Amino acid sequence: MSTITVTQFIEAPAVDIWRLLADLPVRADWLTTVGGVELLTAGPLALGTAWREVRTRPDGGAQAEEFVALEVVPCRRLVLTSPGVGVTYRTTWTLHTAERRRRSCTAVTVRQEAIPTAPYGRMLALLFGGLAARAVEFAFRRDLADLARAVAHPPATAQAA
Repeated sequence: MSTITVTQFIEAPAVDIWRLLADLPVRADWLTTVGGVELLTAGPLALGTAWREVRTRPDGGAQAEEFVALEVVPCRRLVLTSPGVGVTYRTTWTLHTAERRRRSCTAVTVRQEAIPTAPYGRMLALLFGGLAARAVEFAFRRDLADLARAVAHPPATAQAA
């Protein structure tokens, strides 16, 4: 199993950050690599909520990813699962109030665990583990930077909510 963890301090209260994370239809408005979101279940973000989003890969191609919420603790924790080829991904977003440079902020941490579900999943992890880990870390850093920008300047669709 491989794990990647990235943290960014965002100068905003957790409630403002959570508002963007929990508003699934708005994700495509603030995540630069997400071209669209399709809700697979009705209602607001809750345990069991499922959605599909289409992301732009580094090579310019598109890739659909499906997510299901395993745990939803507003303003504190969001745990998602997503199937992959020979692996299941478990992604955890945590928000903690912090102080940085004498200013109140929220530490947002994204942690992804890749759990092999088939023997070839373990083989792929051995062959491409380092390269894949760097790509995932880069993607999470970009997503967190997008989140920080969106909290500072919310998309018009999020402001109306």
